[in-house]
Amino acid sequence: MARRRGWGGSPPDSDEDASRRIVAAAVDLIGQTGAAIGIADVAESLGVIRQTVYRYFPSADALMRAAAIASVDGFLDRLDRAVAGLGDPVEAMVEGIVFTLEEVRRTPHLGILLTGAYADIHPDGMLSSEARVFGTTMIRRFDVDWARHGYDDDALDELVEYVLRTMQSFFVSPGDPPREGDDLRRYLTRWVGSAIAAQSRL
Repeated sequence: MARRRGWGGSPPDSDEDASRRIVAAAVDLIGQTGAAIGIADVAESLGVIRQTVYRYFPSADALMRAAAIASVDGFLDRLDRAVAGLGDPVEAMVEGIVFTLEEVRRTPHLGILLTGAYADIHPDGMLSSEARVFGTTMIRRFDVDWARHGYDDDALDELVEYVLRTMQSFFVSPGDPPREGDDLRRYLTRWVGSAIAAQSRL
């Protein structure tokens, strides 16, 4: 039996092309499985040996991080659609939290941007500078006039920290049974919503 040719019979024409195709394959595999993947999985999908992938990505964590970064724009676009037209800060934040929790569970490589790892939730990962920048980017895209509701830059930074801490608790201990959908929305609106709305009264 003839040996299958790597790269689908069309080798990359540069290191940049090879790296891009490896990341694209990783993103595609994660989308199919909804789970973290390894170097061997990506190598097999491309028809190359593991050492070829290792040439560009020294570990599965590095590859998952690249996959996360490559997926950011798509995630933010989907988030925009989920919160479009929500001008109330509580309603927008609750919907944003619910969407993010569900999305990260479906596509674990995105969790790297919030947790620092895809295999386990690192206690400090949710509050890393990378996670906080990503969180700030998220909420600044909302259709919320934050200034009108009493939020300056410092208050927004604290809000991001508070929301990340909240999401961390759901990642670490989702509950038994876990809250989902409208039940989760009601819970967040009652408790997290109260904290978010309090800023306008300060």
